[in-house]
Amino acid sequence: MSEIAFEPLPHLKLKRPSTETVDTWIEAALARVDRMLPQFDTHFPAPSSESNIYAPIDNVEWTNGFWTGMLWLSWEFTGAERYREIAAHNLASFANRIDKRINVDHHDLGFLYTLSSCAGHRLTGDRAARDAGVAAASQLLSRFDPVAKVIQAWGNMNVPAERGRMIIDCNLNLPLLYWATRETGDRRFAAAADQHIEQAARLLVRPDASTFHTYYVDTVSGEPLHGSTHQGFSDDSSWARGQAWGIYGFALAWRHTGNQDYLDLASRLANHFLNRLPADGICCWDLIFTSDADCERDSSAAAIAACGLLELAQALPLSDALRETYEAWAVAIVETLGEKYLAPLEGSNAVLLHAVYHMPNKAGVDEACIWGDYFYLEALMRLRRAWLPYWA
Repeated sequence: MSEIAFEPLPHLKLKRPSTETVDTWIEAALARVDRMLPQFDTHFPAPSSESNIYAPIDNVEWTNGFWTGMLWLSWEFTGAERYREIAAHNLASFANRIDKRINVDHHDLGFLYTLSSCAGHRLTGDRAARDAGVAAASQLLSRFDPVAKVIQAWGNMNVPAERGRMIIDCNLNLPLLYWATRETGDRRFAAAADQHIEQAARLLVRPDASTFHTYYVDTVSGEPLHGSTHQGFSDDSSWARGQAWGIYGFALAWRHTGNQDYLDLASRLANHFLNRLPADGICCWDLIFTSDADCERDSSAAAIAACGLLELAQALPLSDALRETYEAWAVAIVETLGEKYLAPLEGSNAVLLHAVYHMPNKAGVDEACIWGDYFYLEALMRLRRAWLPYWA
């Protein structure tokens, strides 16, 4: 792996919130989840809101797993059956989706099935959920190109112009493959994940520890072609949510592989991210923007980054000074999200506002995004107690 710059990071003093404080944050978040239950008992929230309202949709989008993941987290927080019952009902929908191949020809199977079926199997022992997760992992494995050594994000695997495209989001889809190897003993799943994350580290991360959103690899020669963006400001900027996927994804890669290079890489990406935050610590939608007046914020990227920082802090040795710094930043981000970005109880059916889904397409700009809601709840879980992430 080539040497990546390591930006110095100003120390932020850690102020660990009390259990009572975190419980207050959790209570406020769960009040918003409860408000969603009647509308999303048999349906799912759309990927992003319109005028801060999620529309109900069927199980057809790449984002549906985040809602089920929120339900599992809510059940773990409280033990309340109302969350478990809806989450368990969701499992049949995910099993049907992979069985009928309903919009599963893409790399986002991890987002869909890690947080629904795999988490459901872990928490309840549901065998059908386990089988659906394995089937989803097999579908994801079918998108691995052995020459390019990447999982193709989107597009027809047989169309040359669409082949060999990887994106940084896939870092969070790889845990599904590692899980499948543990469940089945089939090393092909983990082997594909190992090769993909190695390519992601080599090609998606620039020398200054910023990241490309997407990269193309020649599927005939295996040679790298070029990086670009799909949702960022420009090909040479760093899309904030992509950087957050990188922080969290490379930290998780260390968890799954034990390769120290990935932990070091996650740390470098974290420093790049944290050095480009506005005054309140909530990132703009692209890291080319750094000040309050420049741009729309992306609370969803901030929530992902908070989880990544907490994963990173947990992985670092107790003697590493950055451990406390990363935890301190994560706490500060979560506190600000709860104080300034929480949706009102009236006039919205979301948890967090002020996110950006797809700026170039003008979709979900300054709206709620369901993955932001999920990762905010996950960050709260990580602050509340020792917890094994669903991505583990």
